[in-house]
Amino acid sequence: MPADLAVIGLGHLGIPLVQAATAAGVRTLGYDPDPRAAADLRAGRLPSGAWDGALTAADLRRMAAGGFRTTTDPTELGRVHTAVICAPTPLGEDGTAALAAVGEAARALAAHLRPHTTVVLESAVYPGTTEEFLRPILEDGSGLRAGRDFHLAYSPGRLDPGNRTYGYANTPKVIGGLTPACTEAAATFYGRLTEKVVRARGPREAETVKVLETNYRHVNIALVNEMAVFCRDLGVDLWDVIRCAETKPFGFQAFRPGPGVGGHGVPMAHAPSGSGSGAPSRADRPGHPGRPGHPGRPGRPGRPGSPLAMVELAQQVNGRMPGYVTRRCAALLNEHGKSARGARVLLLGVSYKPDVGDQEGAPAGEIASRLMDLGAQVSFHDPFVARWRVLGRPVPRADALYEAAAEADLTVLLQHHRTYDLQGLAVKAQLLLDTRGASPAGTAYRL
Repeated sequence: MPADLAVIGLGHLGIPLVQAATAAGVRTLGYDPDPRAAADLRAGRLPSGAWDGALTAADLRRMAAGGFRTTTDPTELGRVHTAVICAPTPLGEDGTAALAAVGEAARALAAHLRPHTTVVLESAVYPGTTEEFLRPILEDGSGLRAGRDFHLAYSPGRLDPGNRTYGYANTPKVIGGLTPACTEAAATFYGRLTEKVVRARGPREAETVKVLETNYRHVNIALVNEMAVFCRDLGVDLWDVIRCAETKPFGFQAFRPGPGVGGHGVPMAHAPSGSGSGAPSRADRPGHPGRPGHPGRPGRPGRPGSPLAMVELAQQVNGRMPGYVTRRCAALLNEHGKSARGARVLLLGVSYKPDVGDQEGAPAGEIASRLMDLGAQVSFHDPFVARWRVLGRPVPRADALYEAAAEADLTVLLQHHRTYDLQGLAVKAQLLLDTRGASPAGTAYRL
């Protein structure tokens, strides 16, 4: 049977969308060119890199019962009313989002795109990507024109994996369409899944919402990470400082330090040097009218904006934290008459976020590799991660947590999963370094 929705890309963005859509009674087709992803989902398993930790096999069964099915056949994309591209966009060597997967998804869709379809991009991209990169691929591949023959919009992914308070339904959805009609078409679709839809002026504004939200997080984490080092040098308890500061009812939002920053939302400090497609944008082609629905504001592809100096600095500060944590580990061992060389170090929580197993960008890998370089014997425990590799080698997993903490010369909390009893761990561990400030005061060493 034809589906109402096609989700293209079944990873950390696509799977939550599928779950929300099927829960709302929307018949959903999941498309991924990787046959392993489709096979995993059909077998009740999450594909690698998907939004894990919050979804179970029972959830997948409910999604299937709600009308979800997977395919690797792109011809089926021509039978849907709405298509949402959720392809991954990791940072490239130039520090900007790599658009190869988005391009592949767009070409697969374009070959079978029908008039009146609503196409939405959710991948994290630089402002201008929807118009200057995605739009030409869809138009050239389909012979249709965005804003006239089909609707085109951008909506940033905003989910917080593992968050028990805010999910898809009660997190407002930002939408920016190529034309007002495009915005309304996308708003009509997302209105079936979420309680509130926020209309942006256009796709560039919606894309920039994602940039601002991500950069806001990274800059504030960088500030509090610098404060952690600053306060340690002064002998000040930063955690008590934060506790007091967050009582201010205005002008302050509490962030907490940690061993680094990970996740799929990467900060963007530079504009890309070109449109990313390797071809001139539609606004540069003869006869192209510019940006529909926004007179006087034609696209300006390939013109880099001013670099965001504060974001660049935040990336540098956050990037230094794994090295700082490693030095703290070595110093603690030394203070207790032990050398890092040959020391048994147990790392707790190797994912980038509490209560999920996703390791995208997690600082644990760099910390582990640095400790190994110092000659430490590294093992790990994470209730959401069954296997972990660092520098291409498997890291031993501790199954009996308390016994492993008692045997380790140093236990390091990198991620505070809810299942960790930190008071109990503090009693069992020979030395406990808490990089998250989650343990009771006086029971562990902190950053």
